[in-house]
Amino acid sequence: MTRSSTARLWVSPGLLGLHLFAVVALAFCVFMGLWQLGVYDSRQGHERADKQEVPRVALAGLWGPDEPFEARLNSRPVTAEGTFAPTSDQVWVTDKKQGGRTGAWLLAPFLVEGDHALLVVRGWAPAPTSLPEVPPGRISIDAVLQPGEAGGAAYDPDRREIGSVRIPALTNELPYDLFSGYAISTTTPVSGGLELVPVPKPGDVSWTVGLRNLAYALQWWVFGLFAVFMWWRMSTESVAATRAKVA
Repeated sequence: MTRSSTARLWVSPGLLGLHLFAVVALAFCVFMGLWQLGVYDSRQGHERADKQEVPRVALAGLWGPDEPFEARLNSRPVTAEGTFAPTSDQVWVTDKKQGGRTGAWLLAPFLVEGDHALLVVRGWAPAPTSLPEVPPGRISIDAVLQPGEAGGAAYDPDRREIGSVRIPALTNELPYDLFSGYAISTTTPVSGGLELVPVPKPGDVSWTVGLRNLAYALQWWVFGLFAVFMWWRMSTESVAATRAKVA
């Protein structure tokens, strides 16, 4: 059979409907994939906008110890006024990396009103040591709010160490009404000679934000490739069967 005859088989009335269906299916899958990709980009943009640098505000009036930690508070720079709890109430948070090294954060309760305390990361040390003295008297500190952490080693009361800033666990160990999140101090005099802990940079957004939409986009494109494969297979089988009949 000549090439022209084979070409006519590919555009036979019986296959035109299959060709049209394949084109529509492929176009639909490409469109849906691009739409889901657009949703992913949009969610990334919204998350990035939420994390843009915002002005520092007073902690008082923004958030209270009996209020949940909301998304609006994440990485929010604040100024807090109060007094540090006694030096002996501080806790080391172990397994904290900084500058390629593993060390510990020094976590101190900061009393803002009565027994209401905000846990403040004063700084980082290569290893837990004797607890540095807290600054005396009523002071003002600049800090960045963070949500409580999960996981990590359990609290060790003898060594005053814990594997993460787990607010519920520390609530049971410290005699204060703790805020539901914590803060990373950016005030050098508060560090007690420790290295300040770098705070998250505004605008940093994980690629996993909107990951479901990205997965959906890839899924639609896989469907499109599958539609092309099925079109090719069905078309070639139909052409081969017709060619065999006329041979």
